[in-house]
Amino acid sequence: MSWTIGFVNRAAEDEVAALPADMIASFLRIGNLIKARGLLDVHEPYVKHLEDKLWEMRLKGEDGIARSIYVAASGKRVVVLRTFIKKTDAVPRREIALAYKRMKEIAP
Repeated sequence: MSWTIGFVNRAAEDEVAALPADMIASFLRIGNLIKARGLLDVHEPYVKHLEDKLWEMRLKGEDGIARSIYVAASGKRVVVLRTFIKKTDAVPRREIALAYKRMKEIAP
């Protein structure tokens, strides 16, 4: 069984769709890596652990960088919780808090 990538809700999906085209391409490229190689075989610079169960996809584009915060769910699923344009060195706590809030929507 291969890995799948989905979104916790429509808002999370819309956040990715609102990114510039080159960042969407970066998201899709990293997603395809995860699907092809498995989550355990994809490392930096593509993904990085944030805290607890939260990880980030590290998206790059001509105009800057973005992050997609995700969690690995049962059944080899990656669930994207939050995507945003990154403007500071550290991931803002409000973005992590929103990801935790959305994580509660995932069915076990």
